[in-house]
Amino acid sequence: SYQEFLRKLRRARVDSGLTQAQVSKALKKPQSFVSKCESGERRVDFAELQGFARIYKRPLDFFKA
Repeated sequence: SYQEFLRKLRRARVDSGLTQAQVSKALKKPQSFVSKCESGERRVDFAELQGFARIYKRPLDFFKA
């Protein structure tokens, strides 16, 4: 489910020891972008997921529900 994906997205960031601000800087997006993605307010597309996976050093299958 999408909620499980959101939990994994947030967990990957926390386990990587990164703040939302650090991730947003790496993605060249506002911090609110990361917050909205993690909360489900904004859906994450495939290209964005690739960016998150690269920053968190996780394979794409890590985010499978």
